[in-house]
Amino acid sequence: MKKPKSRLRTALVAAPLSLAAAGLLMAAAPATKLDQQPAAASAPATVTKPAITPEQLNIANSLSQAFRNVADSVLPAVVAIENRPDTSWRSAKPDPNDNSMNGQNPFKGTPFEDMFRGGQIPMPPNMTPRQAPRSQGGIGSGVIIDSSGIVLTNNHVVDGGGTVIVKTQDGREFEAVEVFTDPKTDIAVVKINGDGSLTAAKLGNSETTSVGDWVIALGQPFGLESTVTAGIVSAKNRGIGITARENFIQTDAAINPGNSGGPLVNLHGEVIGINTAISSRGGGNNGIGFAVPSNLARWVSDQLVANGTVQRAYLGVAIQPVSHQLAAQLGVSPRGGVAVTNVFPDTPAAKMGFKPGDVIVDFGGTKVATPQQLQLAVERSAIGKTVSVAVVRDGKTISLSYDPEAAPNDFAVNDREQKPDGVKMQSLGIEVTPLTADVAKQLGIKDESGVVVTRVQEGSRAEQAGLSPGMVIAQVNRQDVATTTEFEAAVKSDQDGTLLLLVRNERGSRFVVIEG
Repeated sequence: MKKPKSRLRTALVAAPLSLAAAGLLMAAAPATKLDQQPAAASAPATVTKPAITPEQLNIANSLSQAFRNVADSVLPAVVAIENRPDTSWRSAKPDPNDNSMNGQNPFKGTPFEDMFRGGQIPMPPNMTPRQAPRSQGGIGSGVIIDSSGIVLTNNHVVDGGGTVIVKTQDGREFEAVEVFTDPKTDIAVVKINGDGSLTAAKLGNSETTSVGDWVIALGQPFGLESTVTAGIVSAKNRGIGITARENFIQTDAAINPGNSGGPLVNLHGEVIGINTAISSRGGGNNGIGFAVPSNLARWVSDQLVANGTVQRAYLGVAIQPVSHQLAAQLGVSPRGGVAVTNVFPDTPAAKMGFKPGDVIVDFGGTKVATPQQLQLAVERSAIGKTVSVAVVRDGKTISLSYDPEAAPNDFAVNDREQKPDGVKMQSLGIEVTPLTADVAKQLGIKDESGVVVTRVQEGSRAEQAGLSPGMVIAQVNRQDVATTTEFEAAVKSDQDGTLLLLVRNERGSRFVVIEG
């Protein structure tokens, strides 16, 4: 039996800096005598042309000057943010068997957070366990966006309660008077009592930023204040699975622990992103950093300042991306829209006449290719302003009108717009969702009983058996399955690990064996 391929997962970590992990290591280098002469010249030196022409040098100096101008104008608006936890709440008699540090993760919000799971810190080999130090809070970054004392940063920098201290570039310290957070986007607003002398940075338009543009990241990496790094925009509209609402700008500008909440700036000195996370195997910069786009950060911060909370509109559908396999069945190009898999009753979508199998291709004049893009577009819709929605149904494009409504609290908690009623079976490498009448019609299947394969993991048992997205599983070990719950139960009840599946597609039915 062919074994599934193994993959090395890259850690996605948010990047504030734990004070407990702020030490710097220096490696000693062998001393070299500056006056030491080479043994002997084997041949006379050869005269060569200069490596760079004056024109090229002028171009390089112009770019350097642009970097200097941005640093000079924006650095005064960059602040260090320290979150000092409230240590007054302690157990009177600590449990000697409790190694969880009062249930707190001392590395929360740092690249070391994943090392602390279940209250235990894994010890390296040949090390003697010692009592762990108390949590000493963390240091992150922020940027002043209003001279009255409005600071933009990350939720994970200020999360957890305690006292939030803002330190400006000129050495002043301010205690936050109000802290408002939006965990769904990892954006937070910190209010301080400014005296009118604070310098504010300008928020730019992240939509006009293009892949390949030069950008500069500013912040306090590893507690080193006033640090500036440069790079380019590597990608846009990234979803990496660390927050509920994602549309990240990806950059190779160096972002390290402590940079969280600091600004990502273009060459005009405008903030086009808030540095949020890094992709790293060792906790440091690997050239892959992520920032919340300024347009999204502005929308969130404006609401936080005005109301203390974020009000979001909702549609009332379950959605999924359009894969290559589904595209042909739904009459659109791959990533040419977002497929509707369910329409919930008594929602705006139900009132509009949405049907499962519809593909939303344009929302309010903006083309949507991923669930994240659609979700953000819907949630930012202004209440009371009708939005036109383009939908492909049965291969034809139709137009629907959306009247935005505020999302009810219970609907937002379920997060049904992002997570349809699907089941992922890691042991098989397969994900399935319920089969509806409309989806069955789109797939060309007459029998509406079964579950639809929506994703298959590369190298998994399911892929080796020939399963692919768009197939319908009607039976597991000769037992009918009509819901995802029945499918999951049938798989888990299997005794020897080998499954007999009856699958259907537009060409008919066949049995498939998944080896144990």
